[in-house]
Amino acid sequence: MPSKRMQTLLKQLVEHGIQDQHVLQAIAAVPREHFVDEALSHQAYDNTALPIGAGQTISQPYTVARMTELLHLTPDSRVLEIGTGSGYQTAVLAHIVSHVYSVERIKSLQWQAKRRLKQLDLHNVSTRHSDGWEGWKVRGPFDAIIVTAAPAEIPEALVEQLADGGRMVLPVGEQNQSQSLQLVERHGDNITVTTIEPVRFVPLVKGDLA
Repeated sequence: MPSKRMQTLLKQLVEHGIQDQHVLQAIAAVPREHFVDEALSHQAYDNTALPIGAGQTISQPYTVARMTELLHLTPDSRVLEIGTGSGYQTAVLAHIVSHVYSVERIKSLQWQAKRRLKQLDLHNVSTRHSDGWEGWKVRGPFDAIIVTAAPAEIPEALVEQLADGGRMVLPVGEQNQSQSLQLVERHGDNITVTTIEPVRFVPLVKGDLA
């Protein structure tokens, strides 16, 4: 039985339009306080983004749920995540699909996320310390790609790593300017882009950090 705080959060997500039961079940299965600093644990089930260090944030639960829902995941989906961050979004994905491939450019965040996922017995995740703009070509193509930081434009390398029929969800736009959540769909050589809603994310920076 989910805690009272979790039940309140799930109710808010449904009220905000989240309908996919697999997504809601995954959110319910992941203890968000496990992914934030202990000093912020009392805010873990607020529907808000929180700082995780290194200038990065853990996205608000609604954003995590919305982006995950837009991917139309199945248990067989091969998913690439760009921006492991705290590992929270990774954990939600790992409860839905058989395997998640996650790229993080900040080494300290990658290691912290790996430790947290292991503590939760989530072993269907492969992480990599690398430049997210480049994706993870040798593991592709992917049925779904989720990007948890905002590039100024859609990275071409990620579009190329989408499988036929694949979907990519990402925020696009410069920091401190208007950003929008966009859905990229691939059907053969035909690529369509749909703008979903306004969002606010940290920038997707090129290169990797030790």
